[in-house]
Amino acid sequence: MRIERRFTHRGQSPYEGLPFVKRSSEIRNPDGSTVFKLENIDIPEPWSQLAIDILAQKYFRKAGVPQQDEQGNPVIGPNGKPQLGGECDSRQVFERLAGCWTSWGKNFGYFKTPEDTDAFHDELRYMLAHQMVAPNSPQWFNTGLHYAYGLSGPAQGHYYVDPKTREVVKATNAFEHPQPHACFIQSIEDDLVSEGGIMDLWVREARLFKYGSGTGTNFSKLRGDGESLSGGGRSSGLMSFLRIGDRAAGAIKSGGTTRRAAKMVCLDLDHPDIEEFINWKVVEEQKVAAMVTGSKICAQRLNAVLKACHVVDDAGQARTEVDAKQNPILKEALAAARRDAVPEAYIQRMFSYAQQGFTHFVFHEYDTNWDGKAYQTVSGQNSNNSVRIPNDFFATLEADGDWQLKRRIDGKVSKTIKARELWDQIAWAAWICADPGTQYDTTINEWHTCPEDGRINASNPCSEYMFLDDTACNLASLNLAQFFSTEGQFELENFRHAVRLWTIVLEISVLMASFPSRSIAEKSYQFRTLGLGYANLGTVLMRQGIPYDSPKALAICGALTAIMTGEAYGASAEMAAELWPFPGYAKNREAMLRVIRNHRRASYNAAPEEYEGLTIAPIGIQPQHCPPELLMAARRAWDRALELGTAYGYRNAQVTVIAPTGTIGLVMDCDTTGIEPDFALVKFKKLAGGGYFKIINQSIPASLRTLGYTETQIQDIVNYCVGRHTLQTAPFINHETLRQKGFDDATLARMESGLAQAFEIQFAFNKYALGEDFCREKLGLTDSQLNDSNFNMLKTLGFTQEEIAAANDYCCGTMTVEGAPFLKVEHLPIFDCANRCGRIGQRYIAVDAHIRMMSAAQPFISGAISKTINMPADATLEEVKSAYLFAWKSMVKAVALYRDGSKLSQPLSASTDSGKIVEASSEILSIAEKITERVLVRYLAKRRPLPARRNGYTQKAVVGGHKLYLRTGEYEDGTCGEIFLDMHKEGAAFRSLMNCFAIAISLGLQHGVPLEEFVEAFVFTRFEPNGPVKLNDRIKMSTSIIDYIFRELAVTYLDRYDLAQVQEEDLRMDSVKMDEQDPECVEEEATPETLASASISSEMFPSRRGAIPRHKGNGQGNGNGNVAHSVELKRETLTLTAIQMARQKGYEGDPCSECKQFTMVRNGTCLKCETCGTTSGCS
Repeated sequence: MRIERRFTHRGQSPYEGLPFVKRSSEIRNPDGSTVFKLENIDIPEPWSQLAIDILAQKYFRKAGVPQQDEQGNPVIGPNGKPQLGGECDSRQVFERLAGCWTSWGKNFGYFKTPEDTDAFHDELRYMLAHQMVAPNSPQWFNTGLHYAYGLSGPAQGHYYVDPKTREVVKATNAFEHPQPHACFIQSIEDDLVSEGGIMDLWVREARLFKYGSGTGTNFSKLRGDGESLSGGGRSSGLMSFLRIGDRAAGAIKSGGTTRRAAKMVCLDLDHPDIEEFINWKVVEEQKVAAMVTGSKICAQRLNAVLKACHVVDDAGQARTEVDAKQNPILKEALAAARRDAVPEAYIQRMFSYAQQGFTHFVFHEYDTNWDGKAYQTVSGQNSNNSVRIPNDFFATLEADGDWQLKRRIDGKVSKTIKARELWDQIAWAAWICADPGTQYDTTINEWHTCPEDGRINASNPCSEYMFLDDTACNLASLNLAQFFSTEGQFELENFRHAVRLWTIVLEISVLMASFPSRSIAEKSYQFRTLGLGYANLGTVLMRQGIPYDSPKALAICGALTAIMTGEAYGASAEMAAELWPFPGYAKNREAMLRVIRNHRRASYNAAPEEYEGLTIAPIGIQPQHCPPELLMAARRAWDRALELGTAYGYRNAQVTVIAPTGTIGLVMDCDTTGIEPDFALVKFKKLAGGGYFKIINQSIPASLRTLGYTETQIQDIVNYCVGRHTLQTAPFINHETLRQKGFDDATLARMESGLAQAFEIQFAFNKYALGEDFCREKLGLTDSQLNDSNFNMLKTLGFTQEEIAAANDYCCGTMTVEGAPFLKVEHLPIFDCANRCGRIGQRYIAVDAHIRMMSAAQPFISGAISKTINMPADATLEEVKSAYLFAWKSMVKAVALYRDGSKLSQPLSASTDSGKIVEASSEILSIAEKITERVLVRYLAKRRPLPARRNGYTQKAVVGGHKLYLRTGEYEDGTCGEIFLDMHKEGAAFRSLMNCFAIAISLGLQHGVPLEEFVEAFVFTRFEPNGPVKLNDRIKMSTSIIDYIFRELAVTYLDRYDLAQVQEEDLRMDSVKMDEQDPECVEEEATPETLASASISSEMFPSRRGAIPRHKGNGQGNGNGNVAHSVELKRETLTLTAIQMARQKGYEGDPCSECKQFTMVRNGTCLKCETCGTTSGCS
């Protein structure tokens, strides 16, 4: 390959004219605590602090690098060997990357002459140093460590294809053949432990995660829940294995850096477990919410009980009183704890704790931090989930037809569900927790370049790489802003040059790479897929004064994408001419050329009927809105790509994707990622390894200059948006007022140094920024205040919320341009972002605008587009469904939605919560004053099973002279899950009707219908019999038997004591049968004396061990009674005679779950039945 120089000169350093300076990198938490710090590193002077932090924290090699002194000589350690350490100069990183690629390319014939080799090396280093392009993170992590530093280590089970022999070889060194690929798609077989099976996939995933790569898999081959196994058992289903894989991924971060494991889980829409898969994250998010809320309630209530146990008597002596009858404060605390469903075992534990003299009980409280303990406890948090939707489903949906779910083994229909219902579930889950995304299977495979080798079943974690199973793709992204001059002119030849060089870089990366399995090594060699893309499109549009949501923006996006992919395919065809086409090309030649012709047609905006083999026609470049030079360049690029490809074939089956560029975009100082608009003008990003970045859009001044604003006006607008980063002359909180509070010059200087990165000024006022000694001695703050994560130092110093807000706007800005001085209303759309900006911003880009931008780029991308469609918090379910449908009709391959606030925690924020406290408090108070509130309910599509042995209570009552037995069954958390009804001396028809009614209510409860809904529906139902109620000490009157049942349930389970009584005027009394002679109608109470005379002795049958009645009940005597009284009576069943006999024979006394015999013996930590062999554990 011939390599020209466009940025460098022969014989000169590629860094000529680029000054390097000593800088430091320090990343802090919002409270000021340091997460990472590295000093005296050499960095190009134009780089921002944010780019420096990314390079230093994430991409610098931390160990094994030979150290050099200032003259470049090796540093020798005390042992006489070179001293090793970490990288500390950005040029070290640029050299090990560019040098490694150049070395491999030179050794395997990619360059015509030594001059081409040198030019390639210099041009790459220039572009890296000038932030023109960046490869994916695994390249920064892994590439060149052996080449530059001679690092070696034991192999990790990787494979590679030897370029000389073209045979698959197992790696013997972990560094010689690096893992530069970011994106993998792996297959899985329906087998537990064999190669290619379920457990083998987790091992292969671990190899990828360790080196910073991500992977995706379609799990549709795995059997559904309950499908038969070869050994005669039943499958535990797909979800059980997905939970295992998720937890394994969550434990891995690449090399201990801040990059988390990334994976995609795909599932076909006809899988038997598709409904559970769709709702997986919904349920897990609810678990986190329950854990967070429950832990705080338990901590509060249990410590209140513990505190109440300690009293002071009349003599002033402290003592412990655990009898609620003698301790009214304890009685109140117990009532509050039980009302909030605090476990009784913990409540009882507080009595013992108090008696031992303890005054505080440590109950771990969880929070909604996305890398906190609560999220680590639940599953589904380490993957993106997507459903694969074929066009057949949309046809069925449009016809309101039925959709069949099919078993994996025999293909038989396991369930039929309305397509509309399944579509609603997808939309609901996406609305509530941002997953699953949608992948449009038919569209994806109609643009497949190699269909002869199989279908495309899955994608990488971010949905931009879509190809065959067991293949890989390495990415690089061009910074579009670096290819526009200061006057806004697109530097076309520089862009073409960069595309050509980086297509070669990615091809060489395939040559030198190793892979986590033999299959991936073989297929990556055979198809050689690449992923060149771009970043900063949103910035380019903003700087040129073009709104993201405009026809001109769509045309520019389409043209730039067409030029990039057309030129990349042209370079691939050049390499095929000089080397050879990819090995799989011959078999797929016609299919690939068909796809290339369709790409070319889109550049010419061809009519829909001209496209070959497409169900949905793409949206081509609109000539009337596209700059002529871009339109001409796009068409020429595709003319050349088709011409060369027809003649020589292609070196690569795919060449481009649009990746998310989240981290590499930051190292290039991009304001926007990939094809995205800006998330917000000022953002707050949390890192997986701890710490935060404050990210400010740097394009606002350039855009304002393009629009014709003066420098004074620009400065005022920028100050309004991002603040002045100082409190020196701020209103209310400034150096003068702070000196009055005790601040000295040194402390003010420390505080000022942290304001530039502070999201709000509160973050600069803490013990880390000011010093603990100063806070204690000068400000008089206590350790408990300083250690409280919610402590607001400014409020403690006497500043009001309004004063803090005013100073904050002066220092940190409003984070929006809405309301800025001088800014014209017609220019506001140019600065619109994906979300509302700051606390006062109201504008944001419409949902459909995101999809239109994707549809403008997709016709010119080999793979797909990683893009999030941002939706405001108040978006509706119908808007979610509309967005998914619009994306499919727009020929987009995949879509991921994110409704603001749909996650309990999110890594990227446009504002913080601290400023909302005042507003929220009044709202909370107004809500609390309401007697009732409307609850938004999601009915579960799947039945929630009750435990086999469950608690509950039986309540007997006489309603209008008719005897009724009400029995409840409960879940482990004490909520009602079923009811049983029986009538005394009633006809078969009426008793059967009541039985069926009870079954219907029970099924509703088990499918998620709240008890409140039944209570609202059936209370005050009027029919006979009705009237007085006996044997219930709370409900004395009812309008019907149904009315009584739901009053009783409301009082017991919902604390609806307002429903305990009915006025007589609510009754409609006609003829009511009264059976005065029935002994059951006589209220009576069992006493120890009557029990003693009975045939069953209360002493022979002790209460079940550890049993604590769950309800106080509403009965009198033979109802549920008082808790203490019922414990005292120790009522049990006759089954205990069998238990006692079993224990006398040496058995444990527990019944077998299978044969029901009392022949269970201890077997390790489990129980084993001597009769049938069943165990209670895993043996």
